[in-house]
Amino acid sequence: MTSTTLPAAPAAAAAADSGFAARRRRKLLIAAAVFAAIAALPYGLRDVYLQNVLILTLMYAALSQSWNILGGYCGQVSLGHALYFGIGAYATTVLFVSYGVLPWFGMLAGGLASSLLALALGYPCFRLAGHYFSIATIVIAEIGLLLVHNWDFVGGAMGIQWPFNPDSWWTLQFARDKVPYVHFALGLFAVVWLVTYLIEDSRWGYWWRAVKDDAQGAESLGVEVFRSKMAAAAVSAFFTAIGGGFYAAYVSYIDPESVMSFRFSLLFALPAVLGGIGTLWGALVGAAILIPLTEISRSYLGGSGNGFDLMLYGALVMVVALARPEGLLSLFRPTRRARNEEATP
Repeated sequence: MTSTTLPAAPAAAAAADSGFAARRRRKLLIAAAVFAAIAALPYGLRDVYLQNVLILTLMYAALSQSWNILGGYCGQVSLGHALYFGIGAYATTVLFVSYGVLPWFGMLAGGLASSLLALALGYPCFRLAGHYFSIATIVIAEIGLLLVHNWDFVGGAMGIQWPFNPDSWWTLQFARDKVPYVHFALGLFAVVWLVTYLIEDSRWGYWWRAVKDDAQGAESLGVEVFRSKMAAAAVSAFFTAIGGGFYAAYVSYIDPESVMSFRFSLLFALPAVLGGIGTLWGALVGAAILIPLTEISRSYLGGSGNGFDLMLYGALVMVVALARPEGLLSLFRPTRRARNEEATP
């Protein structure tokens, strides 16, 4: 006697594939709408101060999403990403100021150099686990900061001033209008978001999440753990360095403390932690809360507000850690218990 239920399996698989493709398209449509709304936002914010806040928010959202690739998806919590940020800033600045190389090529050179350095550092560091890895990244970043402080070729502690040029996309300099910087920062975030979106449901994305959840278990199932970590580190370092090059062009002056201090490493990680690590939108949500709070507190409190932003960071992280350990985005997702109840007939 033959079964009449066999064709149901291919039909169910096709339905599942169709639903998965529909969800992917819906994510892209939502992203396109969000990016379009943000792109139009600076035209309604003619105040230069508010435009500056928007630029910094988008920049840190892009940098936090870059960190999220390694720390959120792969589970390797780096607290030394300021090193890659500084490499991008210095590569872009030195090539432009000393050799006349356009910032676009300088950012690319900084990104490639940071990726190679991340691979070189990953070889010994990824043999460490947990907090030992995090401590190693802090130490390496601080060594890099000290080296730059005493390296005369890159200006040492005095830093490097960018020359003043007419407004131009070629040199990424806009003294009279900040809107182009908004669009560049948004474009950077959109690119990092798209790369994360493409990787998230790819083989590498599944490998990274498996490594994050249980590295030994993932390896026993055939996941190439070491290669997964190295790939995540290279991609994360590349985009972090691009952000460093953009920041150098935006402020037109850099020194070691302004691009390589430890506070940058914290600022890259905190938005993703606050919004939700290992998610597509957590970095943007976290940055949209943290960065305006920081800038507004500095503006209103002035010199007396020194350190107040750090207290805000600490308070927000403690509240989120206690109330919503998965980040603020978990407020908009059903809990595991609710999903199980919905799945139960």
